[in-house]
Amino acid sequence: MKFIDEVRITVGSGNGGHGSVSFRREKFIPFGGPDGGDGGRGGNVTLVAQGSLNTLIDFRYQRRFRAENGHGGAGRQMTGRGGRDLSITVPIGTLVYDDDTHELLGDLRHDGDTLLVAKGGRGGHGNMWYKSSTNRAPRQHELGGSGEERQLRLELRLLADVGLLGMPNAGKSTLIRAVSAARPKVADYPFTTLYPNLGVVRIAEHESFVLADIPGLIPGAAEGAGLGTRFLKHLSRTRLLLHLVDLSPPDGGDPAEQVRALEDELAAYSPTLAAQPRWLVANKADLFTPEAAQSHFQALRRDLDWQDPAFLISAASGAGCQELMRKVWLALAELPPPPPPEAIGLWDEDDEPPLSIGEEEEEEEW
Repeated sequence: MKFIDEVRITVGSGNGGHGSVSFRREKFIPFGGPDGGDGGRGGNVTLVAQGSLNTLIDFRYQRRFRAENGHGGAGRQMTGRGGRDLSITVPIGTLVYDDDTHELLGDLRHDGDTLLVAKGGRGGHGNMWYKSSTNRAPRQHELGGSGEERQLRLELRLLADVGLLGMPNAGKSTLIRAVSAARPKVADYPFTTLYPNLGVVRIAEHESFVLADIPGLIPGAAEGAGLGTRFLKHLSRTRLLLHLVDLSPPDGGDPAEQVRALEDELAAYSPTLAAQPRWLVANKADLFTPEAAQSHFQALRRDLDWQDPAFLISAASGAGCQELMRKVWLALAELPPPPPPEAIGLWDEDDEPPLSIGEEEEEEEW
């Protein structure tokens, strides 16, 4: 299944029903007076977070949603039936933006959270509301109110406690396979991971956390190189970043320079994200003898002037992985919650947001 994490949709609430113009006509009641009923309200449109969903792919096939209009009033003071409300299910972790004003409307981060995005129009009054001592046979009535129509941008940000950050082939997918039941693709070429993966790391009974793996970054990602920073937003909800670095890069590069390059990309993308707690994790220790691996690891720390926490592991053999996960679990109890979405600053209001995957530029009519 293709991973879709950003879509644009159009929602419209129902129009209110019109009020009725009617007069009471019964035997032996020659002057019954007005009895026109009110129109029913239009249906509302709400978004509902649902835990069984993990992607926005369903919105590739339906982009327009509209609730039912309210029905008109009738004689004998009968109020028209209200329009049925429309509930649209979205994955947990969905941010809802007004695509015209760029305003953040809501953040659906818990199962069952609801957000009213379009309120139905009010039903119009019937002519019985206009009767008075001087207007005994009113023929006025009120039209139903118009529903709202909004252009929305839905952005999915995965809910995870810890995020993996690193260059392509740093071993992020291998690590998440080693410590959880997730089985992302692993291969010996760059950009094996094309979409985020989540894994649940179980430390003990009732002690677990969620680990997120995103596609690798390369220098220039903030300007769109490689896969760009399309998936970095999924790290914005995490409380801790594990920066994986290959002790022996395939291209013969300097591991310290790779760490600095990704630090620059994080700062260029979002200073708030760059300021999140980040641990250094040197991977692929199995490629060296234990003494040589420790020597390369200490040299890397000296080059970066990196203080604790820093870890030396081998995701392929599992060496050091469980100890790392236990340290992460203990640290999560003391770390603050992630910053709110608006603090990350991932969307410049002066820029036109990019088209989402599979989005067509042509607009359809209702």
